Amino acid sequence: MPNTKFDAKSFNPEAFKYVVDRVPNLKLNELKKSKALTGNPDIHDIFKSQNGTGYARIAMRGLADGDAVNYDGVTDITATSTKTFEQGVVVVGRAKGWLERDFSYDITGGMDFMQNIAQQIAEYKDELDEDTILHILTGIFNMTDNAQSREFVAKHTLNITNEAVNTMGATTLNNVMNKACGANKKKFSLVFMHSDVATGLENLNLLEHLRYTDKDGITRNLDLGTWNGKLVVIDDAMPLTQTVVTPGVIGVYTITISTKGNIGDKLTINNITYTFNTNSSYKGRTIAVGTSTTTQAEEIAELLSKQFAGVFSASQVNNTIVLSQITPGTGTQPQIATTPINNSEFAASITTTTQGVTELVDTEYITYILGEGAISYEDVGTKVPYEMARDPATHGGQDTLYIRQRKVFAPFGISYEKTVQASLSPTNEELSDGLNWTLVHSGETTESDRSYINHKAIAIARIISKG
Repeated sequence: MPNTKFDAKSFNPEAFKYVVDRVPNLKLNELKKSKALTGNPDIHDIFKSQNGTGYARIAMRGLADGDAVNYDGVTDITATSTKTFEQGVVVVGRAKGWLERDFSYDITGGMDFMQNIAQQIAEYKDELDEDTILHILTGIFNMTDNAQSREFVAKHTLNITNEAVNTMGATTLNNVMNKACGANKKKFSLVFMHSDVATGLENLNLLEHLRYTDKDGITRNLDLGTWNGKLVVIDDAMPLTQTVVTPGVIGVYTITISTKGNIGDKLTINNITYTFNTNSSYKGRTIAVGTSTTTQAEEIAELLSKQFAGVFSASQVNNTIVLSQITPGTGTQPQIATTPINNSEFAASITTTTQGVTELVDTEYITYILGEGAISYEDVGTKVPYEMARDPATHGGQDTLYIRQRKVFAPFGISYEKTVQASLSPTNEELSDGLNWTLVHSGETTESDRSYINHKAIAIARIISKG
């Protein structure tokens, strides 16, 4: 039998890396297929040659432009040079650790945790990279450092929240691509959106999920789809803004036992009938008759806390039971009926003390659209990407698996300036900070002397909508 125990003694980091890399990285693979993520030899070379560096500036070749002259045998041909732009790129380092106790192995009879954890780590790293990309996109749309950066943000944003139709429709995607890049809109190939937005498109039959057949032959829907031929990545980590339009109000209803019930009398609340008897039982549908309306109210409150569990909380004050909504606006006033017998005067009633109101929240969603080559991607690597540590004492013995990664995600035409970065690797908050990003330019000290990249060459855009 091979040693399948997941521990530090048997851990082979090279073999483990092979296992992790063999797990299909569905989202990252699709991102690469869409060509939104592409390798960049300049980034690869500079970080390989500068061992240990976390930041570099690379040259971006300028585009050939300018007006042609009339070729008529008389007019002189004028020549202009293309400017070289400068782009800052940063290495994003991330690390994580997981504990596995010996006892977990012992009680499962030797389950193969190696394969199980390798599967989860591959998925974890997939989500980690996607999270990094989303924070970078947030940061570049927070740029305010100069007029050219602000122009990019304005022209590459389609905000439909104040339109008569403020949710995604059949023409929304084409409109934002055209606004951002004009004739260059054909480069767009990928969309990041929230599941609420995706659901709206599904309801319009505009989005179709991709499917994946696992090793057991079971076909499943992925958090991936297509919209107008563009790959769609669905992620609830997408940024959104929620504003409370109408505050929620907890509804309160008061049941009053005005005349004590006697044995045999019945109290019906929302079609569930309780009979007064010598004891109380929710499933037996009985109420202890007690000695007064106060004791009966106490017994009824306890029964109703079970009947309305998750909808109302029930409390008792003297001869009244107070039902309070747990979620504002959820749960209507219960219906009450009394059935006295043998000339009993048993009586109970219910009134609305406070009308419940459901909280109304206005939500604005951000959807990102990327084109081919929108983000350069390089895995810079680490000295020890995976390792195990053994602690024989804690909890009777445990192992910790550590992972490390260093990767570059550089948006085309946008420079990371490292303006506010506290350590050698940016945090998600720092990646989201617009002060760290600027439109790529030629690097002159005086801004008026700089040439900026044409924003239409940058196939990155966003839509702000209400669904």
